[in-house]
Amino acid sequence: MSIVRFENVSLAYGLKPLLKDVTFAIEAGDKLCLLGRNGEGKSSLMSLLTGAQQPDSGQLIFEKSIKMGFLPQDLPAADDQRVAEIVAEGAPDIAALLREFDSLSSESDQKSVARLAHLQDQIEALDGWNFQTRIAQILKRFGLNPNAEMRTLSGGWRRRVLLARALVDNPDLLLLDEPTNHLDINTIRWLEARLKEFNGAVLFVSHDRAFVKALASGIIELDRGQLRAFRGSYENYLVDKKKQLEEEERQNALFDKRLSEEEVWIRKGIKARRTRNEGRVRALKAMREERMARLERQGKSQLNIAAAELSGKQVIEAHDISHAFEDGRPVIQAFSTTIMRGDRVGLIGVNGAGKTTLMRILLGKLAPERGRVKLGTKLQIAYFDQLREGLDPEKTVFENVADGHDHVELNGQSRHVMSYLNDFLFTAERARTPVKALSGGETNRLLLARLFAKPANVIVLDEPTNDLDVETLELLEERLGEFDGTILLTSHDRDFLDQVVTSTMVFEGNGRVAEYVGGFSEWVRQTGGELADESAFAVKATNSIEEVPVKEAVGVTKSDKAETRKAKKLSYKLQRELDMLPAQIEALENEIAKLQAQIAAPDFFNGERAEVERVTQALAQKEGVLEETVNRWVELSELAEGEG
Repeated sequence: MSIVRFENVSLAYGLKPLLKDVTFAIEAGDKLCLLGRNGEGKSSLMSLLTGAQQPDSGQLIFEKSIKMGFLPQDLPAADDQRVAEIVAEGAPDIAALLREFDSLSSESDQKSVARLAHLQDQIEALDGWNFQTRIAQILKRFGLNPNAEMRTLSGGWRRRVLLARALVDNPDLLLLDEPTNHLDINTIRWLEARLKEFNGAVLFVSHDRAFVKALASGIIELDRGQLRAFRGSYENYLVDKKKQLEEEERQNALFDKRLSEEEVWIRKGIKARRTRNEGRVRALKAMREERMARLERQGKSQLNIAAAELSGKQVIEAHDISHAFEDGRPVIQAFSTTIMRGDRVGLIGVNGAGKTTLMRILLGKLAPERGRVKLGTKLQIAYFDQLREGLDPEKTVFENVADGHDHVELNGQSRHVMSYLNDFLFTAERARTPVKALSGGETNRLLLARLFAKPANVIVLDEPTNDLDVETLELLEERLGEFDGTILLTSHDRDFLDQVVTSTMVFEGNGRVAEYVGGFSEWVRQTGGELADESAFAVKATNSIEEVPVKEAVGVTKSDKAETRKAKKLSYKLQRELDMLPAQIEALENEIAKLQAQIAAPDFFNGERAEVERVTQALAQKEGVLEETVNRWVELSELAEGEG
């Protein structure tokens, strides 16, 4: 049964058609992945379904009383709102009725009584009396503390809050826009499990191929304004898509051949255009117009890596290195490794485990607190930075790649920067666009263009796959496969790790980093694939309901609450850590106050740019550490209180 149907829907952005006479349906229980190049209109299609945008023509037909939940691509603000308040926004109609009912419940005049009766009927029709129970149940299932403020949660946990909000009203259709972006592997796998449990229909946008393979029962693809449906697995889609493109190329070749023949005929002269052939002339005119209107398939990026001379045989040697966070928690303990020329090493761990820290230590950019690192000879390192600090947002795409020149040197050949950028799908107009106006996918393509323009024998990639479409990802994998140097890579994209790396370094908790042969799948085969999550942001499901006031925790029994209060006695080490945290918090607050005072000075931003960036980055880093430290203090304090 169709719950949503598109009937000849068209939508354009300027002169570019995003949807052109699209007709398709979403059936109850479908789990469909929406694929398409960056800029093809996937988010616009989502906005049509949510009602945020209207089609230029055609119509959307929704099943009567359909309920929809939406998980946007952007994370919610890290503000003071409580988790329970955010989740309640998932059923705004019920929440509004309940608020009005509560405000009128103490009134006794005839008008108020009549309104209360009407409100009661509406609330019962929406099953609103069980709303608080549903909130409590979904918070418990997702391991969320209802009283936690959003500013205390990491990006992954805020993503959980949004998903809980989308699901609390038991929607018939769940819309997800890039749900795995910036999530670590643990959270992505948790999300997969929750969505597999969901009985309604799901339409999601994702470039995470492992996520798509695990969840999708069908693929719908936006390509040049057309929407094509492919039923079955992602693997079946790849086979069918290849056949479709081959047939399209064959039909275009036949059409172009016939058009060429007609053009020869029309040029033979006036004698060929007799009255009886006027229909043929009109047909040729129509063919010309059809050829002009044909939307050519966007070309693929041409990723070519500038080669450097070979590095020494031994690239990196690390011996017994140890390092800790500022709060004393270990990042790495007694880790040794040797990386040889041609090795392709992937770093795997949850967000905040220390992958970037280890990468910086191995590259000699950060000195370990203990141990030593020795770099090999003739190293030429190209670095892909997920924070995009190497880009100047005020400069154009051209200026960021050119560095004051008109040409780049690639493997001994000189190429004009504009031609080189065209390989990365930047038109001349887009190459003159400031970086701050680019989409996420365009920014990552620009980072790759900068990276590959520099001769290198060591490539370092820190989360390179965010916002890249599937075709660019696959081409990047091919080029890295052809690269004969050394690769260091951090990524939460499991397929990408499998395709690129030959060994992994895995953060297993308490500073332990273990090495395994093979990619992500091989590590899972050897160990079962459980990553330790020591993040101070992690709220355990066993205590997620403990702080809910009785009026909000409908359906939670006394025995349930008693169970949540069970806690292990603090060990000597944890008690000592708890005792030291207040002094650490005070010291961090003092450091932050000094930095804030420095930034507040009237002439601060008139100073040297490097100093401005250093101070602002130091403030952001200190605030992040303070947030983690405060949450750690709260966690240990709750455990200590549980002893009583």
